[in-house]
Amino acid sequence: MKVTIERTALLKALGHVHRIVERRNTIPILSNVLIEARDRQLTLKSTDLDLEATESAPADVAQAGATTVPAHVIYDIVRKLPEGAQVGLEMTGEAGQLLVRSGRSRFFLQCLPASDFPDLTAGEFAHRFTLPAAELKRLIDNSQFAISTEETRYYLNGIFFHTVESGGATVLRAVATDGHRLARVEAPAPQGAAGMPGVIAPRKAVNEVLKLLEDLTQDVAIEISTAKARFHFGDVVLTTKLIDGTFPEYGRVIPSHNDKRVTVEKDAFAKAVDRVSTISSERGRAIKLAIADNKMTLSVNNPDSGSASEEIEVDYDSTPIEIGFNARYLLDIADQLAGDTALIKLSDPGSPTIIQDREGSPALYVLMPLRV
Repeated sequence: MKVTIERTALLKALGHVHRIVERRNTIPILSNVLIEARDRQLTLKSTDLDLEATESAPADVAQAGATTVPAHVIYDIVRKLPEGAQVGLEMTGEAGQLLVRSGRSRFFLQCLPASDFPDLTAGEFAHRFTLPAAELKRLIDNSQFAISTEETRYYLNGIFFHTVESGGATVLRAVATDGHRLARVEAPAPQGAAGMPGVIAPRKAVNEVLKLLEDLTQDVAIEISTAKARFHFGDVVLTTKLIDGTFPEYGRVIPSHNDKRVTVEKDAFAKAVDRVSTISSERGRAIKLAIADNKMTLSVNNPDSGSASEEIEVDYDSTPIEIGFNARYLLDIADQLAGDTALIKLSDPGSPTIIQDREGSPALYVLMPLRV
């Protein structure tokens, strides 16, 4: 293998693929990135056996070939090279080393054979569709905060994507829950998504998709099977195994008879929650909301550090109610609301509460109350 490539193009590709590679690996080949040169392009691939990233970049290929080198080492080398530099990659000698050459710099990296590198992409994808980058970003952004971190309930360690009929139309739904709060976000289902299996995309894959969406404006092509999902972001292809489990019937925990409706200015509410919760204990983070006569009083009483309260104006004309929540969870949900207002639908102090930015909003959040 002998190839020359611009440092900017190589760094961009390495920047995407090296993130998949875990710093500590018991299987040496998984610490490496596969480098393949052919057809006037350089293709890089990395995997952790659950997630695989591939990216291609234009290159001057003098001799085709493939090898694998430590991912984080070559990324750090290329990152420290001067901007605008040309980088040469060449296999040398019988020792199986890759020479990385740029200007007066020379680096010899230990290689492992390309034939040992695992391939995650085998298998058929029965469902294919495209989704605008902004829509996919919104579905993930508004739901990922509710992903469970409890490893024993592994089927909650991701976002559940599926299609349903809603209001006479097919919608693509993203749902995440940790048992204390639930996020349900909808987008119009793209052509080809109808009838797709319900799939649970794991947290690491979701985070990686979100990073790749940061600067993307074009549509994302998505392929789905019962076991894997693949996302095409221009030159980058991300393939992930899906969580093999059954997502709970989340519809049962979304209340349908919450008749006490509070409308409050979102920013004023979030800032008041943030201020008052300063007093709350780190463990419980409990805050009490007392709502009556178009006023909401937020209060915290912590035997260790003191008490705090604040009153804000709300639109509320039902019977008075007092209810407690985890302040951190309230702030997380407020951060996701797109509008200027928050609509809080309550039933009683012991029942789940619905929070939206308006009635019929594509994003709906359910929060379990606390005893305070």
